[in-house]
Amino acid sequence: MKLKKLPIGIQTFSEIREDNYVYIDKTQIAFDLIDNYKYIFLSRPRRFGKSLFLDTLRNIFEAKKEYFKDLAIENQWNWKVSYPVIHINFANGKCKSKEEINEAIIRTLKENQKNLNIECEEKGSVSGCFRELIIKANEKYKQKVVILVDEYDKPILDNIENPELAKDIRNRLLDLYSVIKGSDEFLRFAFLTGVSKFTKTSLFSGLNNIVDISLDEDYGDICGYSQNDVETTFKAYLKGVDMQMLKTWYNGYNFLKSDMYNPFDILLFIAKKHKYSNYWFETGTPTFLMKLIKEQNYFLPNLSNLKVDEKLLNSFDIENLDLEVILYQSGYLTIDKVVEKPRGGFWYYLKVPNKEVRLSLSDYIIDYFVSSNITTRINTQDNIYEALEDKNIQNFKESLISIFSSIPYNNYAKNNISQYEGFYASVIYVYLQSLGLNIIGEDVTSKGRIDLTIIMDNAIFIIEFKVDGKENALEQIKDKKYATKYLNHNKDIYLIGIEFNSLDKNISKFEWEEC
Repeated sequence: MKLKKLPIGIQTFSEIREDNYVYIDKTQIAFDLIDNYKYIFLSRPRRFGKSLFLDTLRNIFEAKKEYFKDLAIENQWNWKVSYPVIHINFANGKCKSKEEINEAIIRTLKENQKNLNIECEEKGSVSGCFRELIIKANEKYKQKVVILVDEYDKPILDNIENPELAKDIRNRLLDLYSVIKGSDEFLRFAFLTGVSKFTKTSLFSGLNNIVDISLDEDYGDICGYSQNDVETTFKAYLKGVDMQMLKTWYNGYNFLKSDMYNPFDILLFIAKKHKYSNYWFETGTPTFLMKLIKEQNYFLPNLSNLKVDEKLLNSFDIENLDLEVILYQSGYLTIDKVVEKPRGGFWYYLKVPNKEVRLSLSDYIIDYFVSSNITTRINTQDNIYEALEDKNIQNFKESLISIFSSIPYNNYAKNNISQYEGFYASVIYVYLQSLGLNIIGEDVTSKGRIDLTIIMDNAIFIIEFKVDGKENALEQIKDKKYATKYLNHNKDIYLIGIEFNSLDKNISKFEWEEC
């Protein structure tokens, strides 16, 4: 039996159905969504299937029944009624100026006029043209209008490093999207997708009637592939694959329902004949994230033990960029667990979703901050891993000294990061993270917080950092009895105190004891 084709990069629902591509049926979720809501917003990381789901909605509302044979919605939807659909898409291309965003908006409105066979008389106002298009579509087709907006935030995110331009673009988009709220009597349904959720005081101030389903567990599986999808639909494509290893590499994204796979990873893994690689990660270069980490002197070990308020996950502000929010909304972090607060509300514990992101993000950070020489980085990583595996503390020390010796001098120019303990801890953490080790940053004990704990099969390493002789690192570990937490693990425990000199920008004292 010939296997169906893989829909790599295909976001057009009709093409997938016509040309016999693999399709994971999301139409029951689509039906429930349409049945329960009128105005919806969905945030998901890039390449997660948002555009395909949006196009599926378009085909449902346009009553293209022929594409839904044997799918969940086939016998639930009234295919006799077709609705006029306005599709606004900012997924393609970049707008690098106020003029270009105006041109992009005008272009998409003209495309919709052509598709609906409508000509707008309003020429001077984007919002005026949009509202006229909605009203005329309602009049012409004698049905309420459906509005689908793909990647609503992309023009802003493309210019996030230029705050003034980003704010100008945000205001132009706000002018456009506000028309949706003011056109309620003419609308049947509106659905917006994007990567980020901007604060209600900015882009969403004109859309306060919209329901955000991004963290609604009923729709947690709206995009992506579940474990069941992989083990059933893709079973024939994954013969001989170690399913636990596949899960470790690519599973782990969670939006309060199932753990999900990014579709791009699974499709490319199959197409590349089961070769493990960073398929999703390499499609986006997080240079802006690197700059933000540097500007904020971010303590990277926090990423291994991160707890945030639910409000944080739902906010994105151009004027006050929060690295943790960006990492979560862009897919470099995901939800690990949710804990209810005693006084109401929830804490969200975040994690790096899987091995692909953990290794790729760590390598990228290392290459950006430490050295552009990939061969040197790989050799250092191998040396560190072997030293810890062999419990060779001297070799571990020499590898760390080599790391800080390789950091270019201009990385310290025009900043004082060498004076921060967190900088040194972050560099070491990201190297350890790149090895796929079990690491806990800011490890809580009854006596305080351990800067860094490494838990391996045969040993545990407890590490404390200090800068410029402020206290003795090893003595702190011993005085506060940090090792007590791990005595029942029945493993060798090593206490390591590392002190740095901010002038030399390297290790000045390295002391250790076996507990």
